Amino acid sequence: MTKTIKIIGPAYPFRGGLAAYNERLAEEFQNQGHQVDIETFTMQYPGILFPGKSQYVEGKAPEHLKIKRTVNSVNPLNWARIGNRIRREKPDLLMVRYWLPFMGPALGTICRLIRKNKHTKVICLADNIIPHEKRPGDQLLTSYFMKSIDGMVAMSQSVLNDIDAFNPKLPRALCPHPLFDNFGERLNQSEAKKQLQLEPTTSYLLFFGFIRDYKGLDILLKAMADERLEKLPVKLIVAGEFYTKPEPYLQLLSELNLNERVLLHTDFIPNERVNQYFSAADLVVQPYKSATQSGVTQIGYHFEKAMLVTNVGGLSEIIPDQKIGYVVEPNETAIADAIVDFYQNKRQVAFEENIKEEKKKFSWQKMVDAFLSVYDEIG
Repeated sequence: MTKTIKIIGPAYPFRGGLAAYNERLAEEFQNQGHQVDIETFTMQYPGILFPGKSQYVEGKAPEHLKIKRTVNSVNPLNWARIGNRIRREKPDLLMVRYWLPFMGPALGTICRLIRKNKHTKVICLADNIIPHEKRPGDQLLTSYFMKSIDGMVAMSQSVLNDIDAFNPKLPRALCPHPLFDNFGERLNQSEAKKQLQLEPTTSYLLFFGFIRDYKGLDILLKAMADERLEKLPVKLIVAGEFYTKPEPYLQLLSELNLNERVLLHTDFIPNERVNQYFSAADLVVQPYKSATQSGVTQIGYHFEKAMLVTNVGGLSEIIPDQKIGYVVEPNETAIADAIVDFYQNKRQVAFEENIKEEKKKFSWQKMVDAFLSVYDEIG
């Protein structure tokens, strides 16, 4: 049965993986015959809380989606106005994205008001319930939000387990992060290197995405200093904007004498260039110190690239070790060991062939089905 669905969360003109995901999910709901619109932010973060250079993308809005900028994350009068309007509109399903305790008051208040219509079912898509970078008040803010929803879809078992600390009876479903298939097609590796002005005979590892301390770039840099890797024609591309102070990383590069072997492409990578980086790389490395799930993994799956992840959070749930890549402990020796094995034993062809089958598990249809199953369970 066709449903009216409203999504509240990041979307155009905001940039990043959350916005891209919400837009792709809305598209899939539409593909399944549902009526969908997205309400995103007039202000997502105050400037003082935003670590990057800009919150916005350039270019036109997606023509096939209805996106309105309505929500102000810090204005309670706005929350009341938005919540009461949507309460009167009575969508069948409200999908609300939760990724940061800072959003708890705004989203929690809006959801409370909407639920008063006794019709709309509010289901959260949770990236994190307990954040990677903890701050005072996180527990209180998340508790406020968790009391405002009817159900939840989690993308990793660790997040699903975290629900019990707030509401053990909450209807829920587990569905892995679907493929990020909206970044174009894989390019010929030589052509991708040419477009990025890389050396054609050098092999490249890729660290991709916003640089935050919990993502373990420092561990990977120490691994790159391993004398075994120094002997290989391998360089590391760091592609993504610093969302933390860059000085400690730049100092580490200098101390480890890595400036010639690590390429810093640390501006924001626009969507239309993502395929260049993944196509040029042999192995995508995610040396995270903590994690729930990662959109980078699902971009890697789309481009059929071997991946190395650390054994934290939900990363190991979706990377079969030694089949399409590696699951290792978050330390430089384990990461270096895996990279050496990858090249010395020529694993690339076999891993990429296995990915073609493994990636079939991560469809957007399954994510839509997860939401509808929770919707039905709520009753």
